[in-house]
Order: sequence, then C-alpha cells, then structure tokens
Amino acid sequence: MDYHNMNQNYEEWMSSLPEELWDIPISNLAIPGSHDAMSYCLDVNSPLVRSESDTFRLLDRLFYCLTRPAIFRWATTQDKGIVEQLSMGIRFFDLRIARKPRDSSNYLYFKHVIYTHLTVLETLMSVAIWLESHPKEIIILACSHFEGLSDKLHESFILSLKKLFGSKLCPQESVLTLRSLWASGHQVLLSYDSQSAARHRDLWPGIPYWWANKPTAQGVISYLDWQKDLGRPEGFFVSGLNLTADRSYIALNPKQSLRTLTLRNWECVRTWLENQIPGEQSKSLNIIAGDFVGPVPFCPLVIALNQKLLQKTKLI
Repeated sequence: MDYHNMNQNYEEWMSSLPEELWDIPISNLAIPGSHDAMSYCLDVNSPLVRSESDTFRLLDRLFYCLTRPAIFRWATTQDKGIVEQLSMGIRFFDLRIARKPRDSSNYLYFKHVIYTHLTVLETLMSVAIWLESHPKEIIILACSHFEGLSDKLHESFILSLKKLFGSKLCPQESVLTLRSLWASGHQVLLSYDSQSAARHRDLWPGIPYWWANKPTAQGVISYLDWQKDLGRPEGFFVSGLNLTADRSYIALNPKQSLRTLTLRNWECVRTWLENQIPGEQSKSLNIIAGDFVGPVPFCPLVIALNQKLLQKTKLI
C-alpha cells in the first residue's frame, strides 16, 4: 500500500499493513480517530442536552431562531456518515451517549449540545454489518459523556452491545496485536466510561483524551507538545487535533463555523501531524482524532505514520 497516495483505498488498511507490524501492540500504532463521530446527524429541533446551563437554555428559548443555526454550525464536527468514516480508514470513534429528557421510550441517542436523529443501536448495527465484510479491521468504540441513563438502563444497554457484537468483543488484555486479534476473531474494543461497566470484563475503561480546548492550530499544537513532554500514558490514548471555540468567539464570528475554522487551520495542523511518531517512546502518539476527517487527507496522513515504525523494525 502506498501510504502517501491520498486517492488510495483505506477501507482495509489494517489488514494491508506489512507483516513486520503485526506483532506490535496496537496501542503503539498510529490510528485515525473521529472526534464527536456522530455529530453529522444532529437534530436541530431536539432539546438541549441536560448538561447545558440554565442561562443558555433561557437564551435558546428566547432567541431560538438565532441559537439553533449557531448550534448546528458549531456543534457539527463531522460531515460523513459512520460507515463512510469506516471506509475512509477511521478506527476510533468518540461516541457521546444520552437519553432524551421526557422521552417515554428507552431509546438512546448521540449528543453534542443537542441530540442526533439516529439512535445508538441502529447506528452500531450498521457498524457490526460493516465489520462482517472486513474481518481483519479492528475498531475502538469509546462510549462516554453519558447523560440520563439509570443503572438499569446502563445494564440493558450493555447487554444490547454484547448481543450485537458477540464474539467480536475483545476482553481486556495487557497486550493486543493485529496477529493476536486476527487469531481470536476479536474486532471491537469497547471502551465504556462508566462505573456500570466495572464488572464486565469485555468492556474497557475510559480512554484518556488530550483535549486542548483552543480555537487555533497553534494553541492545540502547543498543548499537545506540552502533553508529549510529560510522557504518553500506558495503553491506548487519544491526541485530539480538534479545535474548540468558546461562546464569546462564536458570538464575535457569526459568519464562521467549526468547519471553516478547521479547514482554515488545516495546513498548520498537517505540518505538525506529518512530523509525529507512533510507538512506545515517551513522546510517541497512538490514536489521533480530528474533526471533518472527510474534506482533508486526515486518514492517509495518520496511517502513513506507521511507516516510521516499519523503519524502526528494519534497524533492529
């Protein structure tokens, strides 16, 4: 596979990696990730999520015709569906899950300021179907930021996940490699950031996410370099290349959106990204998550970083 060919098909990039990389822990590989992966299908008419402030709720009620377009512009972080993201090469999915307030059903939705059109289980069903036709691709589903789920609903949801993915779920193990995962038939690492998952051995704990909370590429890069200087965590972790605009920035830039902000900063982000190194070293990266992973060559650049691991194996 030519990792620098931006027109390359990355649908099966893991199974196409050279054999020299099959025995490297996948927590040492460079893995493309999708920040707020499901925000491409936000329902602009849905309620605000429970965690929003009372002040913002009041503003939303009084100035709905102004707040809703702004929410949609700035809460949307992706413009490709989840199956398309999979086919583009994304293997880590940031999934934020909630039950809508005053909803008589037990349906769960994704959320980012507001809720999605699609439910969680119908979405993950499409992921499970995709995995059936891609048996050597490994994905990490990071379920977090739960809102509105009772203990009973957590248990019901966890049972539904186990039923959906079955033997594809990978139990917690100290070291995972592509070769070992292929041999076992495990394809899904399911991170469930809640105490409700503590007794379930086939659910993984929350994965650390380095979030800069900055509106510029330089701010994000400075934060990530600072984290790198402190040293990478053991196991899986995420470096977030996503930019974040606070509400004062949004108010001062009414014609912008998260998409325009992301694309305007892309070249600076790209230069930094190309210089990163995966692996086990203190300053190495693992999962790298971004916004709008479709309009820019995000996946090819992250996947290409694994060539640096190949160069290391040849030196040993």
